[in-house]
Amino acid sequence: MASRSIHLGGCLCGAIRFEARAPASNPHTCSCKMCQRHTGCPTSVWVDFPKDAVSWTGPGGAPSVYRSSDYSSRAFCQVCGSTLGAIDDQPTIALLVGCFDKPGRSDLVPVAHSYTGSRPKWWRIKVHSK
Repeated sequence: MASRSIHLGGCLCGAIRFEARAPASNPHTCSCKMCQRHTGCPTSVWVDFPKDAVSWTGPGGAPSVYRSSDYSSRAFCQVCGSTLGAIDDQPTIALLVGCFDKPGRSDLVPVAHSYTGSRPKWWRIKVHSK
């Protein structure tokens, strides 16, 4: 049986796969313009892991990256274009919850929302408290 703190996931085509061997932290949603353009969605759902706890296990190795700010790069599959998350300069990798094999796990449920003012006014977000 897999440990509760092992998270598996990957891109649409399977070239990029990841294994995160740590408890998930900071599960949150974000509606900033950068996240909107990165994902094509009005809101992104993120979760953080220590950089050294994430292994790129698929045949494509590590994802390609685009330097999106002075502190972070956005990660994506060069084959299918799937967005996977952000690799920060600090020792953090933020992964998009939709990339997980089991996105419904309770430790991935968002508990906060960033940039609510940037969301479309028709978009309603429900954030759970633990």
